[in-house]
Amino acid sequence: MSKEHTYRIHTVWTGASQGSTASYDAYSREYTINIEGKPPFLGSADPTFRGDAALYNPEDLLVMSLSACHMLSYLALCARAGIRVISYSDEATGKMAQKDGKIRFTEVILHPHATIEAGNDLEKARSLHDNAHHVCYIANSVNFPVLHEATVIEFKASQVNN
Repeated sequence: MSKEHTYRIHTVWTGASQGSTASYDAYSREYTINIEGKPPFLGSADPTFRGDAALYNPEDLLVMSLSACHMLSYLALCARAGIRVISYSDEATGKMAQKDGKIRFTEVILHPHATIEAGNDLEKARSLHDNAHHVCYIANSVNFPVLHEATVIEFKASQVNN
């Protein structure tokens, strides 16, 4: 990929209608992100930082981005390698801690689980998770470890009857 890609968003603090930042405890953390041609995205701060637990927060979005990027990279690599993935899910966990005087992400662990069609190269399908990690644009852009503990299984027709 030699072409530069640009992503534009417009973020609006919608909490201003509920009052100003007169004090740390008093203002709303709600915001809307608008991207041309897409529905508005509603967000807030993490509840730890006085946000609305019912809305996605920037920390959620970072972990979601890493999980989705790994999945899309993996599926593309499998398609190119002739491996037929029939299901994929991930349980990702991000950890933040105080480090060097700053609160920051210290790691994200992905737990992708893929099922491939019987007769496909199971070992190749497993190894493509390493490749996916190396080509994931988002993982290549962060300064903390992004680990993956992948599981790949073959779908067998006998599993349908059980």
